[in-house]
Order: sequence, then structure tokens, then C-alpha cells
Amino acid sequence: MDIKIKHLRSFTVTGFSILIVTIIATLSLFVMPAWSADYNKQVLTDADFTNQDLTNASFDHTNLRDSDFSFSKATGVRFFGANLANANLEGTDLRYASLESTRLTRANLTNANLEGAYLTNALFKGATITGADFTDALLSPTTERELCEIASGTNSTTGRNTKDTLYCP
Repeated sequence: MDIKIKHLRSFTVTGFSILIVTIIATLSLFVMPAWSADYNKQVLTDADFTNQDLTNASFDHTNLRDSDFSFSKATGVRFFGANLANANLEGTDLRYASLESTRLTRANLTNANLEGAYLTNALFKGATITGADFTDALLSPTTERELCEIASGTNSTTGRNTKDTLYCP
């Protein structure tokens, strides 16, 4: 009888372990955490990321030309060296995002929150920044002066004036 009990205990623990692993594996298919999203070095032109939680995702050196990120949560996202030309970033939460050496030419940054974002060497030629919040964003002095020439509006979420967040004279 002891033999049967030992095998039963062994089977119960093993069966329970298999059940738990199966449940976790199944749930991970449906609840994939955004922080594990790796879109590096891809061509994702015209991609639709609207209203998504992309927190801590990575798009380093990715071609995202004409893509739509409007009203997405992109806090802490890495866009290092990415091409976001003509991208729609309206209302996007880009707090503490890494946008170094990113091409944002003709991008729509209307009401985007770029608080604490890293924007060194980013290109903004022709970008729309109406209502964008650049509070504590890291910008080169030259880029900051260029943005001050086109800055206008107040961010609808933070209530901050774009010119004030850029320290425009």
C-alpha cells in the first residue's frame, strides 16, 4: 500500500505541475506583456498601433514611416534611430521614451506627452507640435530653438503650454 501512495503522491504533484505550466503557457498567448515586444530593425510602414499599450517596447532602427501611434501609451519605449517620418503620434503618451536620432519629419505630435523623453539628434523638420508637452525632455539647444519657432497650443492632458515646456523666450 505504501508503494501506491508514493506513486499517487508523485502523480498528483507532477499532474498539478503540468496543469499549472499549461495554464501559464495558455494565458501568455493572450496576455503577452507589452514590455517584451521587440520590433527592432523591421520595416513596419503604415502600421497601426492606435490606442495600444506599448509600454517599454523597442523599435530601434525600425522603419515606421506613415505609421499610426495615435492615443497609444508608449512610456519608456525605445525608438532609437527609427524612421517616424509622417507618423501620427497625436495624443500619444511618450513619457521617458528614447527617441535619439529619430526621424520625426512631418510627424504629427499634436497633444503628445514627451515629458522626460530623450530627443537628442531627432529631426523635426515639418513636424506638427501643437499642444505637445516637452517638459524635462532632453533636446539640443538648436532643436529647442527650431521648435520654439513653431510651438503653439496647450496640451489637453497635462494642461501645459508647449512654448513653456520648451522654455521659449
